Amino acid sequence: MIKTSILYNELLKNGTDFFAGVPDSLLKSFCAYVTDNAPAEKHIISANEGSATALASGYHFATGKIPLIYMQNSGEGNMINPLLSLVDPDVYSVPLLIFIGWRGEPGVHDEPQHVKQGKVTCALLDAMQIPYEILTEDESKLSVQLKKAYDYMKTNSAPYAFVIRKGTFEEYTLKNNIPVVAEMKREEAIEKIMLSAPEKAVFVSTTGMASRELYELREKHGMGHEKDFLTVGSMGHASQIALSIAMQKPDRPVFCIDGDGAAIMQMGGMATVGTRSPKNMVHFVMNNGAHDSVGGQPTVGLEINLPEIAKACRYKKIYSAKTAKELDEVIAKIKNSFDDNTNELTFVEVKVSKGARKDLGRPKSTPQENKKAFMEFLK
Repeated sequence: MIKTSILYNELLKNGTDFFAGVPDSLLKSFCAYVTDNAPAEKHIISANEGSATALASGYHFATGKIPLIYMQNSGEGNMINPLLSLVDPDVYSVPLLIFIGWRGEPGVHDEPQHVKQGKVTCALLDAMQIPYEILTEDESKLSVQLKKAYDYMKTNSAPYAFVIRKGTFEEYTLKNNIPVVAEMKREEAIEKIMLSAPEKAVFVSTTGMASRELYELREKHGMGHEKDFLTVGSMGHASQIALSIAMQKPDRPVFCIDGDGAAIMQMGGMATVGTRSPKNMVHFVMNNGAHDSVGGQPTVGLEINLPEIAKACRYKKIYSAKTAKELDEVIAKIKNSFDDNTNELTFVEVKVSKGARKDLGRPKSTPQENKKAFMEFLK
């Protein structure tokens, strides 16, 4: 395994001192080390991977240096456009180093949403004509491997990628892990929402812990799972799935359980939700200011005003709850509005703490089984 401190110092020696990206569980030790050691002006945890690519390009234009972007392989799709229409040698010819966590590596057990991405990770790089290597796990070979990459980037003024396997980095725990002061845990908030929802309501939950918690809460209360669409992949798009369902099924309450990182990643979706304004949709954002499922790296969720953004996007009813009592009051208002047909498009920010219980399980059903049961319930 590689010590993150050794890798970081090797990157600095080669002139890379700017980092941007979206945290990944396979890269969490590296991401944590960068967060703890890079100056704030030299490290941006970006909204999405395409944004990271643009940030890195801007840094190169301003300094002439080679920046680094990091991501899970699911983020390749988000960065394809700027890689091909901005960074590519046929356009602006930008040298940048890319670290990609290889979730779903063939032959390595992983969750369903990562399997296909794992199969095509390298093929996508081939299709974009971006040279790459598997990052070595041998520290004695690291400097030689990096020299090859930097020689290519400097000679060709073009990007170079390293695909990184699970277990490549020696564990490093984020020291600059600012606690979130919140009364409620996310699971507690989801449970309150779930138990108070109208009988006909359906749920669309976002990627990561929220969907896992919703699934286990149904199990805890002896409920079925047919009312829930668990968006196990496609981070940031749960609100758009919920919007479309709400527009096609106006007689059903549609509750979207979103996260701050996901909402920020595809924030433009809120503008679409707000301007379409389905009366039967309630958009909850569980805000803990963190990418919780990939090591707790910070988002800007607690530095911006999500309710004001929702207001600007023309959501009709807007609430923010930071205590269990406040959430209970908001839930009662939502329930009453559906009971007396005064419901309108609603946004609810729920301030929650970081973390999840250590014995949190994963859905036992496959995504296809989830979809089938959900569609049957919607009929």
